[in-house]
Amino acid sequence: MPTRELASQVYESVRAYGKYLPLKYTAIYGGVDIQPQIRELRGGVEILVATPGRLLDHVQQKTINLSKLEILVLDEADRMLDMGFLPDIKRILALLPQQRQSLLFSATFSEEIKKLATTLLKNPVSIEVAKRNSIAELITHVVHPVAHDHKRELLTHLIRSQNLQQVLVFVRTKHGASRLAQQLERDGITATAIHGDRTQAQRTEALTQFKQNAVRVLVATDVAARGLDIEDLPHVLNYELPTTPEDYIHRIGRTGRAGTKGDAISLVGEDESELLENIEKLLKFKLTKKIIAGFEPEISESKATERTKRHTNERTRPEQKKPPELEDSRKDSRCKKDHRHIPAGRSKIPEDPLFSQPYTPSTAQDQPRSAAASTAYGPPDHLRYGHKNSALAALFMPRPPRKPQQDS
Repeated sequence: MPTRELASQVYESVRAYGKYLPLKYTAIYGGVDIQPQIRELRGGVEILVATPGRLLDHVQQKTINLSKLEILVLDEADRMLDMGFLPDIKRILALLPQQRQSLLFSATFSEEIKKLATTLLKNPVSIEVAKRNSIAELITHVVHPVAHDHKRELLTHLIRSQNLQQVLVFVRTKHGASRLAQQLERDGITATAIHGDRTQAQRTEALTQFKQNAVRVLVATDVAARGLDIEDLPHVLNYELPTTPEDYIHRIGRTGRAGTKGDAISLVGEDESELLENIEKLLKFKLTKKIIAGFEPEISESKATERTKRHTNERTRPEQKKPPELEDSRKDSRCKKDHRHIPAGRSKIPEDPLFSQPYTPSTAQDQPRSAAASTAYGPPDHLRYGHKNSALAALFMPRPPRKPQQDS
């Protein structure tokens, strides 16, 4: 069995069906004390219900011997053979005798799992009591498109407005289950969570409270989809769609059992459209979509898409010719800004005379200087060495004389 809840459920069924048979049976799974299980095994059992991890614990402690096993049953075989359980299953198969009967049970079987099963079995025979990946016809499916950030508000609205009782809510992660249960409690809706990080005592207590209507909502991960048997459960709600389409069938399979009606509600965000398509492809029909007023899908994203298209159209639009009047006015403004008009036929790039013309120094007759400055610094170097009438390079302009300091 893949989960503790399913192992406990199957054990209760074995005990009920074998009440008047001379058979010994027990169940072993994690999360509880191992010593009572060891005492049961030492007394000898004919039927053992186990989870893979705890079974290997007993093998390591040498409290169980599987060499005489005659029949192996893998329930929920598609989950048992996926990447999470396959290494443990292979270790267990290596401990079993070659001559045995192996049975694999599951409500869903993908082609990959079916191929893998054929490698573990010898000349297997397939028996189908219903159409593969089929669901109960009494289940009503509805999808509510909603913005991802508004899912919790919509969940609270649906529970209150429709007066939903006993709602099993599925999420993808353990942390998400605990957080959603706490948020619902703050909204005034009694809720609890069940997932792999909780102890077996906490999981059992949460399930008992939900079955007895002590809490209105049970938030669970997919670990509960394979092991919960709640009589007349009316509502299953997918707060987050599963990443594997087959898990949708197992989730909603908690309702609509034994000829009763059930509701399968899914809150689908804008980033889950591909997951929804995969589920509809597996079911071979479209799920009914219904938008709740006030909880419409993300509108800002559509606006952003329109804005992006508009910007794209503007970029791809051919450049329009500006009116000649506007061009003339812009030219006039540029001329005023540069304080000069550019003559016709000349380059439009302004020229700096510092770099385009040589520097011609002025003489004392051109620009008189104060006597104090001449006395302090004397004549410039180019005049002192006989270069009075020669032009200097533009970048080598003589340093201007400094003003004489005045005595205070």
